Amino acid sequence: MRMLALYSIKGGVGKTASAVNLAAEAAGAGQRVLLWDLDPQAATSFYLKAKPRIRGGVEKLVKGKSSFDKVIRATDVDHLDLLPAALASREMDQLLAKRGNSHLRKILKPVRDDYDLVILDCPPSLSHLSESIFSSVDALLVPVVPTVLSLRTLQQLQVFLDDHDIACLLWPFITLADRRRVLHREVMANMHEQWPLMLSTVIPSASVVERMGLERAPLPCFAPRTAAARAYAALWQELAQRLR
Repeated sequence: MRMLALYSIKGGVGKTASAVNLAAEAAGAGQRVLLWDLDPQAATSFYLKAKPRIRGGVEKLVKGKSSFDKVIRATDVDHLDLLPAALASREMDQLLAKRGNSHLRKILKPVRDDYDLVILDCPPSLSHLSESIFSSVDALLVPVVPTVLSLRTLQQLQVFLDDHDIACLLWPFITLADRRRVLHREVMANMHEQWPLMLSTVIPSASVVERMGLERAPLPCFAPRTAAARAYAALWQELAQRLR
């Protein structure tokens, strides 16, 4: 079972849309996928028509005392299951602080034979939860808008990992790109030199991505021929090559 996390210190970079679309693309390619919504804002759960789990569950899940059958939900996408957000998931930080690193992978041990890929949609914060994420996943997928401030948060993330001696791969990729803007073109032109593990696929800024909130579905389900959908399909193919 491989684990990837969509993570960024900065909000508004297309993290959740990327998590949902990449999970759908992986499922469409035949992977058995579990998408875990770790963000208390529950946008991933909303996109996939699941209600957040409001009462209980979080503490039992972290302690290994909760059955996954009771919390994992099937979605409208074949081969894609969802572990919905819990409005109390902010409590996970305190719970995980009492346990060692890689605890998220340990939590998922009962279902590791049920899925080929787990994708985590993470809150934009640095905490015990994020450190557990960093120590559990095979790589962090970091969406970066091609602006100076967004690039700066990527650099801050790398500094944090280095300072805490956390060996976690960073795979940045460009989102919300507008090639008509000079600044976007300049940032994209220089990023590959600074970040050799950067994914080459660029996700364009597109209004159809915003429609995911109205359709409550991934792009492959309602707009598969759009430029944004094709970009996410290409991004998944690139990731699949790295995960082999």
